[in-house]
Amino acid sequence: MHIHDSLNILSKLSPQKVLNASRLLTSYYQSKHLGRFINPALPLSMSIEPTTSCNLRCPECPSGLRSFTRPTGMLDVDFFKEKILEVRHHLAYLTFYFQGEPYLHPGFLDMVQHASDQKIYTATSTNAHYLDMEKAEATVKSGLDRLIISIDGTSQDTYEQYRIGGQLEKVLEGTRNMVSWKKKLKRKTPHLIFQFLVVAPNEHQIGEAGKLAKEIGVDEIQFKTAQIYDYENGSELIPQNQKYSRYAKDEAGNFKLKNPLHNQCWKMWQSCVVTWDGKVVPCCFDKDAKHVMGDWNNQSFREIWYSQPYEKFRKSILTSRDSIEICKNCSEGLNVSLGHD
Repeated sequence: MHIHDSLNILSKLSPQKVLNASRLLTSYYQSKHLGRFINPALPLSMSIEPTTSCNLRCPECPSGLRSFTRPTGMLDVDFFKEKILEVRHHLAYLTFYFQGEPYLHPGFLDMVQHASDQKIYTATSTNAHYLDMEKAEATVKSGLDRLIISIDGTSQDTYEQYRIGGQLEKVLEGTRNMVSWKKKLKRKTPHLIFQFLVVAPNEHQIGEAGKLAKEIGVDEIQFKTAQIYDYENGSELIPQNQKYSRYAKDEAGNFKLKNPLHNQCWKMWQSCVVTWDGKVVPCCFDKDAKHVMGDWNNQSFREIWYSQPYEKFRKSILTSRDSIEICKNCSEGLNVSLGHD
């Protein structure tokens, strides 16, 4: 993490948030190492879903495939504004993303501004097809702290093999607009990150992607391993370069997840995900909301966080994580990051 970005996160921390964070760490390490389950303090971070809609058709994404089994729609702005006041005293980091393209929500930047006003670090991820000059200016002015831009290729023919329906030139133009408005307004935020999802069709462009990031002037580039749903028998998307693959071939020729599923998960203690319609789920791998811990429409957040379903789920993580379906593709600890100033 870069120094300006780190200082920015630290600037959002109140004494109350720091105390809450120390309680979180204590409860997690006691539960993990002592085998004595302790419910956590309230979460430091949260992801909330502006919309499930997307303009692209990426092959390993429920939004792209239009394959959700849960309801689809857009987050209600008034619901968001009301609920963020409930969690602002312990929440340090808010990601406006789960599935879908956030900029398709007409009230997206209004919600960002509201969260920023509450001294919460805000981040989002975009395919950058909507960052014209007007939207780029509004994004910088909204107070958004971090903007992850999916690039996934340095030529159109490579880019569109994964980002189906996308135009690389629009991504690059939108990124340049962001860099330009940051300079014009003399702002250090949002911290701009190119995210390159490494798959077989684009792995030969990793070096070029780093050069392109430097040339355009983004703050950082991150190379991310791709989630493949049916990976056991292999996939044309799995890269040859093992450094950038979540999967390794065994002696029988089948693919297995490289990440050892230890009976622990920091995310279960310090964060959660809220769907556009107010359901709280434990993790971003629960894309179809199979593990609903509660409904924020008719429960307080505290009630949900300390509910029986949540306690049961956390305990199962500590005893038999490899039996939980959404954990079986987990990449925590496997992604590679390369930054530059």
